[in-house]
Amino acid sequence: MLLYSLVQLISWGTLVVRLQPSRMAMVMGEGSVFLFLLCVGAYFLHQSIRKEDRLREQQQNFLLSVTHELKSPLAAIKLSLQTIVKRDLDKARQTSLLNNSLKDIERLDDLVENMLLATKIENRSYSFPQEDFDFSELVTKITDRLQIHSCGCEQVINHHIEPKIRITGDPFALSSVVNNLIENAIKYSGPCMEIGVDLKMHHGHPFLRVSDKGPGIADAEKMLIFDKFYRVGDENTRKAKGTGLGLFIVKEVLQRHDADISVKDNVPNGTIFEITFS
Repeated sequence: MLLYSLVQLISWGTLVVRLQPSRMAMVMGEGSVFLFLLCVGAYFLHQSIRKEDRLREQQQNFLLSVTHELKSPLAAIKLSLQTIVKRDLDKARQTSLLNNSLKDIERLDDLVENMLLATKIENRSYSFPQEDFDFSELVTKITDRLQIHSCGCEQVINHHIEPKIRITGDPFALSSVVNNLIENAIKYSGPCMEIGVDLKMHHGHPFLRVSDKGPGIADAEKMLIFDKFYRVGDENTRKAKGTGLGLFIVKEVLQRHDADISVKDNVPNGTIFEITFS
């Protein structure tokens, strides 16, 4: 279409100049304006097509990741229940399998809550109810729930939480922030790697720090990771699970609480997320 328009411009301009040579300046001026507008239109059309392609790819990756996130815990729950039904297990073994199933159910619940919250935030149907509450208690509860014992009795999550730090905000939405940050640190850290969770008062403001020793995040992607559906790498080869909604929710919730978040490199490797509440 663009090539056809350009050819028509040249042919009509040439014809006019041949018939009326005195109109050369007019043809050149109007032709230049038309060519400029044509180039601008082509640029914006190209950008729009690229944006649609990226959105389509992100949505495809989201569907792949959600499918994977749902299948894994469901398969684990099914296997545990089948084992309990088909085998004569002692009380301790049954309790262990049931506890594992409960953890997988909590994981599914977190996934569903993330998807619902992200949808409500995007269509502006979530009101973010405000109340004064104990933020230290909330962070402690989430940290204890996500605590991993994958290396014997060693605690993978190393936390230092100053007690009785209170803030005014939405406990449900902020619990999603804390949960997403710690879960991301777990996902992207290797087995038995220490994860840090620190909560304290800093210059009179509540300050939360979540650090890991994973592969880290490139400087060029430190802001992109907060975009909806954005995930580093290819969905078909990526080992870390996720939907690309977690950090999007973190950014949106913190913006509505007038809180700042920064992303830093952890030395010698890993990532640090720091949140300062006003």
